[in-house]
Amino acid sequence: MTEETQAGFVALIGEPNAGKSTLLNRMVGAKVSIVTHKVQTTRARIRGVCMAGTAQLVFVDTPGIFRPRRQLDRAMVSAAWGGAADADIVVLLIEAHRGLTEGAKAIIEALKAREGTQPVALAINKIDRVKAERLLALAEEMNAAFPFAKTFMISAERGYGVDDLRDWLASQVPAGPWFYPEDQIADLPMRMIAAEITREKLTLRLHEELPYQLTVETERWEEKPDGSARIDQIIYVSRDGHKGIVLGKGGETIKAISTAARAEMAEFMGRPIHLFLQVKLRENWQEEAERYTEMGLDFKDGD
Repeated sequence: MTEETQAGFVALIGEPNAGKSTLLNRMVGAKVSIVTHKVQTTRARIRGVCMAGTAQLVFVDTPGIFRPRRQLDRAMVSAAWGGAADADIVVLLIEAHRGLTEGAKAIIEALKAREGTQPVALAINKIDRVKAERLLALAEEMNAAFPFAKTFMISAERGYGVDDLRDWLASQVPAGPWFYPEDQIADLPMRMIAAEITREKLTLRLHEELPYQLTVETERWEEKPDGSARIDQIIYVSRDGHKGIVLGKGGETIKAISTAARAEMAEFMGRPIHLFLQVKLRENWQEEAERYTEMGLDFKDGD
């Protein structure tokens, strides 16, 4: 690798559901961070690697920053700020139609208090939901609240403005060798990506608070001679009554979840996947350090 290359870490921060995972997936060109209509679905610091000319951008997709109530919440928020502190550049995402919310104000105040040396860019997302005049007014209001290095108007879902943001990030990262091989899109272990895919399907299928009361772990991964893989996963629920909800009448819910997750894993990995799911009761999984490690979080961060 010559010294002409650049590489750096980019942290995406913002409130839950601001579109951080969608933007990461758009930048990387593959689905490495789960995207659902539910908030707080990103738990681990999932990194996606994006090539932009001679620059390599390593995205740290942080959990949404919100007011934590439980130990798991606190660990997620700590992971988000940890990801921002370690990055070369920070991108704050806000939703155009929601504007400068109380949550966004709190994040800005925290950014001011941290006084990081890295530049902070503003990305106003979901611009297709509001009129141009309101966008300009919001950009002025945001820049009056914080000295952003650059402001971008984007739609992560549709791709508007994403190339401009990526090119600017590429121009800002320091010179140096790449961190990862060019064809490696994520440094997250495949076992964890597989677990995230299944958890996404559970989140989409189930409603209310249940998705936050469960976690998925890849217990076993077996490579087959024909190139396929057998993946055994456990879905841990915190209440006995939740097992029946996950299984569904006659096992139809778990079958549908398994079918959808298996199809996505096969597409993502480019080979056949044999997926086997079990549902187990683990009442206090949110208090167990081992469960946090499986999600790439630090249990102590929740204290």
